[in-house]
Amino acid sequence: MAQNRNLRPRAALQACMLALVLGCVAPVACAIDEELLTDADRALLVEAVESAFELDLYNTRCRNDQSGRHTENLNKELVSRFQMTVLDVLDDLFPEGYYRDAQDRMQEKFLTRLRDMGGCAGAKAAGLRDSLGARYDAAMDAVAARP
Repeated sequence: MAQNRNLRPRAALQACMLALVLGCVAPVACAIDEELLTDADRALLVEAVESAFELDLYNTRCRNDQSGRHTENLNKELVSRFQMTVLDVLDDLFPEGYYRDAQDRMQEKFLTRLRDMGGCAGAKAAGLRDSLGARYDAAMDAVAARP
């Protein structure tokens, strides 16, 4: 019995050591990937995140669709192509440097635009959903086309 009690702390210690090692390696890998991005890549990523965010925000405000599926689809594509997430892009490539500040700015800008169009009714009449969808599709095609 005493032998089993000694194995548990040892296994826990080994797991903690492994987590520490992986924790030290992961940030270095992310920094290298970020350094390899060209200015065109950075602009593409910012455009893609903004377009997905606006389309999801439109769907939330005017269609009562809270799924956020466009941002989730972009997130999947970014992870497979760039090994980064939407939150990484918001934190690292947006001028605010913090994802919540970037989201707040984009939301405020979009809501001002929506208000100027006369709310959801005006946006629907102006075809805002179609233009946001076309912008998002173009950004997703550009992300998918990147080698």
